[in-house]
This record gives sequence, structure tokens and C-alpha cells, in this order.
Amino acid sequence: MSSALERWCSYILLSMLAREGSVELFVGLRMYNSLVERCFTDCVDTFRRKTLDKQEETCVRRCAEKFLKHSMRVGMRFAELNNNAATKDD
Repeated sequence: MSSALERWCSYILLSMLAREGSVELFVGLRMYNSLVERCFTDCVDTFRRKTLDKQEETCVRRCAEKFLKHSMRVGMRFAELNNNAATKDD
């Protein structure tokens, strides 16, 4: 899917979910999809078997751990910045 079409589909889906109050669900699903796509692309080279080999499995596990740790760190940093901004306003 082209990036323009992808953005348009995301916009439409986000608009629909916003009406239903499910924006958090959309953001979570988008993050999960990004994680799966990135780790699969980086770690799986061939389709020799139905299951992952040991090297691919290790790569996927490390990729997912790094992605989740990074996401948590970014979230914590945003919270820190938000708290600092709220403190300055008082």
C-alpha cells in the first residue's frame, strides 16, 4: 500500500474510532502492527519452514524487547515533560 493511501486509510479509521471513543485501541493496534512488521522484516529472511528457526526466534524476541523498552522509555519521557510543563503553569 502506498504511504499516501496508508495515511488516508489511517485517517478514516481514526475518524471512525474517535466517534466511538476507541482512539486508544487504534493507537495500540497501530503500535502492535508496527512492531510485528518491523521485527518480521528485520529477522525473517527465508520461508524454509512453517516455524521460525532458533536464530530467527532469538532475533524476533530481541527486536520486540527493544521496541517495547523504547516505547516505555518514550512514554516515561513524555510524562516527565508533561509534569514539568504542568508544574511551570502553577
